[in-house]
Amino acid sequence: MPIREYSLLYKKILMQKVAIFVDVQNIYYTTKSVFSKQFNYRKLWRELDQQYDIVTAIAYAIDRGDCKQEKFQQALQHIGFNVKLKPFIQRIDGSAKGDWDVGITIDIMCVSANVDKVILLSGDGDFAILMHKIKEMHNIETIVYSVDKLTAKSLIDSSNEYHNITSAYLL
Repeated sequence: MPIREYSLLYKKILMQKVAIFVDVQNIYYTTKSVFSKQFNYRKLWRELDQQYDIVTAIAYAIDRGDCKQEKFQQALQHIGFNVKLKPFIQRIDGSAKGDWDVGITIDIMCVSANVDKVILLSGDGDFAILMHKIKEMHNIETIVYSVDKLTAKSLIDSSNEYHNITSAYLL
């Protein structure tokens, strides 16, 4: 094995293991609302991949059967994310349902014992209890990325490290 490859392999072994979970709808709508732009998942992936050994990366999205969305989901897969889809549900009264909170919670609970850090991309305050619980149960660190103007204070306070999504993370 060439020295450079050996060096990179050794570096990965020493890196902390992380799991990344993305609430795609939350990130999409908050960056669109505040910045009128889309989030740059590739840039985030490159940064995190330099710092950590990414053992799990899941992006949770709603499937509307839209061609643009399918291309976006393929791009996420190409970056390295496992994309989980849930069908978009249009109710009779005109309201819509498309929520991954329970699925994200279950996946985080299942993997948190096997990593050093959990990284969550969402501003949803419902995840604050989850962040507290996994820190307590597994003594791991939690990191949250979101748009601070549209993020629950309880979620920010529940994380060990908080990163505000700014224009530097946008396309």
